[in-house]
Amino acid sequence: MKIDIIGDIHGCFKEFKELTIKIGYDWSTGLPVHPQGRFIGCVGDLTDRGHHSLQTITTVYELFEKKAIYYVPGNHCNKLYRYFLGNNVKILHGLETTVGELSALPHSERERYRDMFVSLYERSPLYQVLDDGKLIIAHAGIKEELIGMKNNRVKTFVLYGDITGEKNEDGTPVRRDWASDYRGDAWIVYGHTPVKEARIVNKTANIDTGAVFGGKLTALRYPEIEVVSVESSMPFVEEKFRSFE
Repeated sequence: MKIDIIGDIHGCFKEFKELTIKIGYDWSTGLPVHPQGRFIGCVGDLTDRGHHSLQTITTVYELFEKKAIYYVPGNHCNKLYRYFLGNNVKILHGLETTVGELSALPHSERERYRDMFVSLYERSPLYQVLDDGKLIIAHAGIKEELIGMKNNRVKTFVLYGDITGEKNEDGTPVRRDWASDYRGDAWIVYGHTPVKEARIVNKTANIDTGAVFGGKLTALRYPEIEVVSVESSMPFVEEKFRSFE
């Protein structure tokens, strides 16, 4: 299979469109279509912090309905889903921008976006196992021994990473570098932890290059294992990026 897996979009729709055009997708129908039949993959976190979360939802949902995208939810997707269900979630850490977009719309339009996103979320797997098990797409990654499993431990890992239960000074969870210990045969493509350049180690690829924090939006082309990026139009926020040196 040939698939272009795109890192955390976070409402950066302009960059999403620019990146897909750069790797050969045609938007003349209103959706990205590749002339060679390539698919788009998405590591989740479609919304929050960027300026066009709702436009991103619409495009991914329409691609999903056409079976032209492999999407997995991220932690921000999970939070938006719980918000749409009416759960008591804190409107913080970027959700306020998506809620702001929704609040500017008539009630019927808000309900339309709710229905789209809830449908997308509920019909999508926690992680994708593709190409006869040779490719895994998971928002924050997955350990080799968890592949094939579906339980709360797996859900926590794929949404939040290998968290220790401790907190960093900025309140974010401390995450172990699981990728450095990975020894599996399948490629694992993920995002969640912003890095300045795509990080490829032990057949894992972190492609969250912090588009919403002024970095880049990145795609990993599979099976070529080719990295393609476009620069972000957002302000650069140095402290949001993690270094593994």
